[in-house]
Amino acid sequence: MWYLYILRMDDGSLYTGVTTDIDRRLDEHRSGEGSKYVRSRLPCDLVYKEEHRDMSSALKREAEIKSWSKARKEGLVSKEG
Repeated sequence: MWYLYILRMDDGSLYTGVTTDIDRRLDEHRSGEGSKYVRSRLPCDLVYKEEHRDMSSALKREAEIKSWSKARKEGLVSKEG
């Protein structure tokens, strides 16, 4: 199983990524071992996730969401809340 996830950063920005293990990846981000973008904007909170059956579909969805405006991403995230 693959997961698409969105993190809210301390500065209010959103970060979108994919992983096979959300808990492990979140621990990596929070410890400063994740992406440079996240590392420079800690702390972060998981605000959205989706399950995908394979890497390809997760990466396609990631690319789709990354192309959206912040307002549209906020709409997606608010549906989870």
